[in-house]
Amino acid sequence: MFNLIKNEWMKIFRRPGTYVMIALLIVITCIVGAFFKYQETGSNAGPDKNWQQTLQEENDALKKQMEQSRTKIEQDFFKEEIAINDYRIKHNLPEKEKFNVWSFVKQASELITLAGLFTIIISAGIVASEFNWGTIKLLLIRPINRSKILISKYLTVLLFALTMLAILFVFSTALGALLFGMPEHAAPYLNYHNGTVTEQNIVVHLLIYYGLSSIDMIMLATMAFMISSVFRNSSLAIGLSIFLLFTGAQFTALLSLKFAWAKYILFANTNLMQYFEGTPMVEGMTMNFSISILVIYFIIFQFLAFFVFKKRDVAA
Repeated sequence: MFNLIKNEWMKIFRRPGTYVMIALLIVITCIVGAFFKYQETGSNAGPDKNWQQTLQEENDALKKQMEQSRTKIEQDFFKEEIAINDYRIKHNLPEKEKFNVWSFVKQASELITLAGLFTIIISAGIVASEFNWGTIKLLLIRPINRSKILISKYLTVLLFALTMLAILFVFSTALGALLFGMPEHAAPYLNYHNGTVTEQNIVVHLLIYYGLSSIDMIMLATMAFMISSVFRNSSLAIGLSIFLLFTGAQFTALLSLKFAWAKYILFANTNLMQYFEGTPMVEGMTMNFSISILVIYFIIFQFLAFFVFKKRDVAA
């Protein structure tokens, strides 16, 4: 299995396009860093000395809005905001701190979508390209089970996704430290769960955030892998997966406004951060429910990919 993964890894990095994708991720991160540095240089606004009073006034306004809210989702959102503001006031934690390396890493994490785009491209072509180039026959000459071949390809996709995430995290951290510096005392991230606010180390929070934010990327890469295996068409896999990457959540959100069954759609569940930073897309959704839905979709995608790949005359 290790040799199969090593072989697939070498195939990926023999393509000039792979290095172009890595270079684009680094260059765009630099552009984002330059933008925030320019904003920081041009901003003359100092720290708000009356931030506690500002938060208290904000809480008063939130309480009035909560009284007028009709849905539980809205009420939960207002309760979370009020609880976090109260915690900041009580423990002397200003809402806004000087922009630093961890602030930049959090902002640059938006580029996880770009890393997901590149992963989808690799995933969509890793099987279909073997058919297009005719190299699938060379793989089948070996006395290796077809399932092992497909597993090695999928594991290589996951390894590539982790590599892109690692490049983004490490480079944005290094760039952020260079441009904005390390804070003397990094402000903790405030977690809200079941009415209780707790402090979390900012680095731990960023690692968790990266992990949860990459679920959308992994699920769409898995879908692209399935389409590539079933239809042997990388263009279809890339086109459909990228389209859903950028529009799936928006369409699902629109459906959720009128239909409760929208919670069973994949894109209503890929963003697990909605249970930590925000509110569920559909009332009544829980993290356990979303994880269950993700597992079901994952099993369906993998079953279709392996079933068709093993049954089809791939040597034809």
